[in-house]
Amino acid sequence: MYQQPKWRINSVFYVISYDISDNRRRNQLAKVLKGFGTRVQYSVFEAHLNRTQYEELKRAVARVIDTAEDSVRYYALCSACTPRIEVPALGDVTSDPQTIVV
Repeated sequence: MYQQPKWRINSVFYVISYDISDNRRRNQLAKVLKGFGTRVQYSVFEAHLNRTQYEELKRAVARVIDTAEDSVRYYALCSACTPRIEVPALGDVTSDPQTIVV
């Protein structure tokens, strides 16, 4: 049975998707999201985030997007759901290694 690592107890697995037609904003958003997670498709990122990181991500995204034109979606997956993610072709589910700052 899958057990969530202790260092990830307070984090949630998020899938972030977006549809932005403006090249400049789309590139800016991709750069922001790369700072928080892993790109798994052109407009889809995965990330393990705690509450503080998630709020910081949403603020950073809000500074980039135009809410009248752009679409961004955040999907939070529970710890019981993440082991059931299936990737039948290329790629893996994002598994952030524990980060230790020295």
